[in-house]
Amino acid sequence: MKITFILPYADLSGGNRVISIYADRLQKLGHEVFVISQPKKKPNLKQQIKSLIKGKIKLFENKSEYSYFDDLSVTHKILETCRPVTDDDVPDGDVVIATWWETAEWVANLSQKKGAKAYFIQHHEIFDYLPKERVKATWKLPFHKITISQWLVDLAKTEYEDENVSLIFNSVDTQQFNAPVRTKQAIPTVGLLYSPVYWKGCALSFKALALARQEIPNLHLVAFGTTSPTKDLPLPENTTYWTNPLQDQIKNIYSQCDGWLFGSRAEGFGLPILEAMACRTPVIGTPAGAAPELLAKGGGILVKPENPEDMAKAIIKIAQMSNLEWRSMSDAAYSTATGYTWDDATQLFEQALYRAIERTKKREL
Repeated sequence: MKITFILPYADLSGGNRVISIYADRLQKLGHEVFVISQPKKKPNLKQQIKSLIKGKIKLFENKSEYSYFDDLSVTHKILETCRPVTDDDVPDGDVVIATWWETAEWVANLSQKKGAKAYFIQHHEIFDYLPKERVKATWKLPFHKITISQWLVDLAKTEYEDENVSLIFNSVDTQQFNAPVRTKQAIPTVGLLYSPVYWKGCALSFKALALARQEIPNLHLVAFGTTSPTKDLPLPENTTYWTNPLQDQIKNIYSQCDGWLFGSRAEGFGLPILEAMACRTPVIGTPAGAAPELLAKGGGILVKPENPEDMAKAIIKIAQMSNLEWRSMSDAAYSTATGYTWDDATQLFEQALYRAIERTKKREL
């Protein structure tokens, strides 16, 4: 097949990590893969001055950003400006894949020569900062939908009346995320991925941590994130924090923990769950993204949403486990993460693309 992925822009987001894995593996299976993206939007003068005052960037800095696609042999075309992708940009092919609501609008306008139209959906992007009605409209476009968690499949059926959706769970790169068999830490330690974004739920995890420390005063927190902590969401005391750690260092952060906190209010999938599990760290998670399915196998504890008290109880439970009890949960986490590979996922993704082509030929779309 000739396959084209259309991205808004290429960076180090979790969604782009997944797309890059599929692009690379599909090409290694013998398909001809193209990736097209916009350049990342530069902040306007007002935004640059505001960031300069906050000490975040240098004025007029034009530094290119590394992305997961940079080291691949897959052809990656970056448009000269931030604009919609058109027929002139896309090679004729068998299937073209939208990967974001805005790219779905672009793909809808492409000619049939560019291939059958698929929509790889990694989240329900109904956020206040986006045009919600336009986002919703893309779910109703005549594309074959591919998504990553059961709640998104259910949403497609109940809200958008689309019952023909391919479900393909994410996997994890166990060459990058791994750890030897171990026991609990000498000092009780939990970790989390820091983000000031509300729906990521860091504030909820911090409240749970404070409650757990009432019973376990020496409870240590390790965390990493892509930005420095903000004044509105400061790190708790007794926290070790890494800003933008190197990719090969992240597994060492996961491996320092007795439990990994996943406090998201909304999530398409939740890749840190599998990354932590691959590093033999049980996960304490809210029922967002794929957490209900992933934690059902015993590799952690599913807690109530919007309930720091319940999360605190889970932290205390794991901290007070014997090494034998903790090791059993750690082994279950590792088994969950390694029992389904990216090879498995890529085969399913390939089948979903053939399904998109078949449905187009049958005029089901």
